[in-house]
Amino acid sequence: MLVPVEWLNDYIDLSDVSTVDFCDRMIMSGSNLETCETFCEEMENVVVGRIEKIDRHPDADKLVVCMLNIGDKEANGKGEDGLLQIVTGAPNVFEGAIVPVALHKSRIPGPLHGQPKQEGGVKITKGKLRGVESYGMLCSASELGFDEKVVPVVHKDGIWILDPACYDGIEEKIGQDFAEALQLKQAVVDFEITPNRPDCLAMIGMAREASATFKKPFSYPDTEIKEANGEGNSSDYVSVEIKNTDACKRYVARIVTDVKVAQSPWWLQKRLMYAGMRPINNIVDITNFVMLEYGQPLHAFDINEVKGGKIIVDNAADGEKFTTLDENERTLTSDMLMIKDTERSIAVAGVMGGLNSEIEENTKTIIVESANFNGDSVRTTAKSLVLRTEASSRFEKGIDPNLTEAAADRVCRLIEMIGAGKVCEGSVDVYPNPETAKTIDVRVSRINHVLGIELPRETMVEMLNSLEIQVAGEGDIMTVTPPTIRQDLLEEEDYIEEVARLYGYDNLPVTLPKSNCEAGMSYERSIRDKAREALCSMGLNEIQTYSFVSPSGVDKVRIDEDSWERAFVKLINPLGEENSVMRTILTPNMMEVLARNYSRNLPEVRAFEIGNTFMDNPISRDKLPDEDYSLCIGMYGKGVDFYTLKGVVVELLTELGIKNISFEAESEYGVYHPGRCARVQVEASEAMKNAGIDTEELGIMGEVHPDVAENYGMDGVRIYCCELMFSAILSKADTSIVYTPLPKYPSTSRDIALLVDEEMEVGKIEEVIKANGKAILEKVKLFDVYRGKQVEEGKKSVAFNLTYRDKDKTLTDEDVAEVHNGVLAALKEKLDAVLREM
Repeated sequence: MLVPVEWLNDYIDLSDVSTVDFCDRMIMSGSNLETCETFCEEMENVVVGRIEKIDRHPDADKLVVCMLNIGDKEANGKGEDGLLQIVTGAPNVFEGAIVPVALHKSRIPGPLHGQPKQEGGVKITKGKLRGVESYGMLCSASELGFDEKVVPVVHKDGIWILDPACYDGIEEKIGQDFAEALQLKQAVVDFEITPNRPDCLAMIGMAREASATFKKPFSYPDTEIKEANGEGNSSDYVSVEIKNTDACKRYVARIVTDVKVAQSPWWLQKRLMYAGMRPINNIVDITNFVMLEYGQPLHAFDINEVKGGKIIVDNAADGEKFTTLDENERTLTSDMLMIKDTERSIAVAGVMGGLNSEIEENTKTIIVESANFNGDSVRTTAKSLVLRTEASSRFEKGIDPNLTEAAADRVCRLIEMIGAGKVCEGSVDVYPNPETAKTIDVRVSRINHVLGIELPRETMVEMLNSLEIQVAGEGDIMTVTPPTIRQDLLEEEDYIEEVARLYGYDNLPVTLPKSNCEAGMSYERSIRDKAREALCSMGLNEIQTYSFVSPSGVDKVRIDEDSWERAFVKLINPLGEENSVMRTILTPNMMEVLARNYSRNLPEVRAFEIGNTFMDNPISRDKLPDEDYSLCIGMYGKGVDFYTLKGVVVELLTELGIKNISFEAESEYGVYHPGRCARVQVEASEAMKNAGIDTEELGIMGEVHPDVAENYGMDGVRIYCCELMFSAILSKADTSIVYTPLPKYPSTSRDIALLVDEEMEVGKIEEVIKANGKAILEKVKLFDVYRGKQVEEGKKSVAFNLTYRDKDKTLTDEDVAEVHNGVLAALKEKLDAVLREM
């Protein structure tokens, strides 16, 4: 909400308050500030001038030579006749025109036409245009710092022409400083208005806030019609029928006759321009002015275009065609509220008027519309038509229906004041269900308790009264009734906030909460953090990728068509195909990151991600999708192989207290090489063992299939990935620390080399060794796998180091031999593993 300080002073005297103090105090009372800009500060040596003579340029068809009267102002290049010569290409200049003149060595805010805006403004000096001296420049409104969108329609394409009929007394100000003559140097404050405070989308609303903040009185605009000299009563001209009372709460119509459409006076144009709106003509400008003043959108119809002299508020017909004021034909639907006459639609209610009833230069009698429309209805219509306007944005947030009559009266008063028409007596006011304010009880003690202050009731009453909130009752109970414009005041907490902001947020005591403030961390979060620390300590880098992915990602990693990894949660309104679903696994994201780094010539990458995965719930559409965490590890580069990745996985799971880890070969999963892939498993719980299940799966790992690597532009690169289900890790993790005393007795070890079939898994050999090593077997370590001339074809040699120790005594050779021989016998019996000579 742009608030010109000069306009604000029409309602509350802030002449003794600096702009800086005004902004600071308003922020502390709850009015959040976006920016504060002072206009025309960079304007120097620009004066009011009058064009006395215009001659054609001798060498340029599109240029003219103007001789300007700048009064008694001294200026370089001023001739003996007192006139100043300036060459211009502006198409709208004429003899007698009063214009802004930038003299030699002047400065204007800019920008110049077709150039970017320069910090500190633009310096203007004399020069020659096609051989003719020019001692300055005639300026447009945009060159003097006004945005193109607010430049008045009548001179938006040329020099700023000051019509004496609009700029009162301008002829007596020839030669004066232009900014002073038009009072251009003023501050404009841009407030950020929250959606719950539509009352502040109005100058009166901000004046009310300033009044409460600075404890100064403020006055409402003059709405009293001094002389209702129009012929007859408004009801003689028009009648109103509301057919959809849910979408239209109130409709007020007033009639103005003998309308004179012309430019608005400068004071009105200036307020609109500084508030961010373009002046068009006096009637349109007044309706816009009052909308900004009251926050109540208004519209004016040419009564000759309202057929049957009747306004009907009703919904459109499906497929109805309607042309709005912006000259675009739009197709309507039956849920859109329209303003109609007896034959056709003439406006989209709360959004924009129709081209078929707009005010034109020959319009003589108008209907002033001030109505209240349902915010949801307006929002839906504006969105469907892709047509958001100043009016619709206000209706969307909710407007007090009790404003409509005052706003209509204010329009008529301004029309009367500037002599733009004659106002008829009375109004046509249809208000089926008048709204009243909600009265509630507020406790003084509760306010003081929440804010941590000791404020007497009398002070609170004074604060609330300054916001036009009526207070009754006595003692601790205040029975409060807000003005109907304050639709946000519904609960006791709302009034506590009002007292707090008027007391001053900066004055409230700063205290810590008295409850237990000790921070905690969930077990799940602690395990995730521990996993991060473990992986980072092993030299991996953590990455983070988007949860919104392309469904083609699972195609690139060769996931089967009927796999659970394709149970996507689909977005209703995605930004694009590449972000249209939520990921079910992390591997495609990891592959994209590895490919991106490889394409940038990084020779080695080791990365991991712990992130959310999502899966649609096909059984019950009423339930939310399943959400879980997954852990993905990816790596490539020199020295990286399957066992590098396996070592990282084992070390990670060991760090998390997960024991009895095993790996089972997998050849059917499309992501990985069929001969270099394994499922990561752990010993099952007792409950699952009772059900006949010996292991639980944690995830899968392996070397990425060459076809997958090729899909990501990494042909010939050996990539290794692993994806683990974090929920499974969480159920098996045990980070409790149990003290184990250092061993008192020495250990002894035995090395064995076993001849086994080529297909024999090392994990199965380890299982048999551990199962038969009894209590004294402390550790089993694989240290060699050999295939060569000394080993027959179809066999391999697998060598282990077995460490034995007894916690209660020193082991003898006999003690070790008994257990060790039992291990060898079990290997022979169960796996046909034969001891090989070392």
